[in-house]
Amino acid sequence: MTVNRWLRLIAGVFILLSVLLAASHSLYWLWLTAFVGLNLAQSAITDWCPMMTLLRRLGVPD
Repeated sequence: MTVNRWLRLIAGVFILLSVLLAASHSLYWLWLTAFVGLNLAQSAITDWCPMMTLLRRLGVPD
């Protein structure tokens, strides 16, 4: 899998996990959803994402 596919998978898992935790434990978990959304928007504007940098350092191919 490529960096872009891993990034989409990780973002999707974080969003689903935070929504499930918000529904079952506390609505404060929605802050994690907001953080992921803001990070995705920042990445689209600046073309830089910390997770992509980490994945590349771990050896995930482009």
